[in-house]
Amino acid sequence: MLAAAGRGLRGARLSSWLPQAAPSRGSHWQTSLLTARASLPARAQPKKKKKVDVKKEQAQKDRMKKKIRKLEKAAPEMIPIEDFITPLKYSDSNRVRSLPPLSFEETERRVLLMKKWCLFKQNQDKAEKAAVQALVEAQQEALKELRLESEELYQAAIRRDEGLFPFERDGPDYTPPLPGYDPPEGKCVDITKVYTQ
Repeated sequence: MLAAAGRGLRGARLSSWLPQAAPSRGSHWQTSLLTARASLPARAQPKKKKKVDVKKEQAQKDRMKKKIRKLEKAAPEMIPIEDFITPLKYSDSNRVRSLPPLSFEETERRVLLMKKWCLFKQNQDKAEKAAVQALVEAQQEALKELRLESEELYQAAIRRDEGLFPFERDGPDYTPPLPGYDPPEGKCVDITKVYTQ
């Protein structure tokens, strides 16, 4: 009887440190500890580690250290940028263009021509800016008058034109196009040098 009482007391002590199931509102997440233990998935046995040969591993480490030391000793080889290197055939000192000296009259004529050209381009730029300014002012005035006339037409006038972009235009050609000419696609020969370190 005492043994049964002792077992009952021991059972009471064991159950006191176990987490008690809180009263739940039917949640499937809250379960008792025993059901969680019973529902754990069976795990596979861990794979056995392969036996490593200490000598082979040490030799591999030594080889790697040797390679690292060799790389540290050698200066890093820079890949040349060929665009910045002038070929020797162009840097020959004999290749000097000898131009005849200009006469005083020719020099003066060129200076005067350059001044006239600068004045012409300045006047052209001023005229272009004035024309654009006049067009913008006329557009603003027209929009004000349109707004006084009809708000609906004004909103339609200032709406963005979605079909304007992408804008494609063919400019003037040096020669007229040949009718029915099918241009060849052409070939590209890749002569890029590949450098390995």
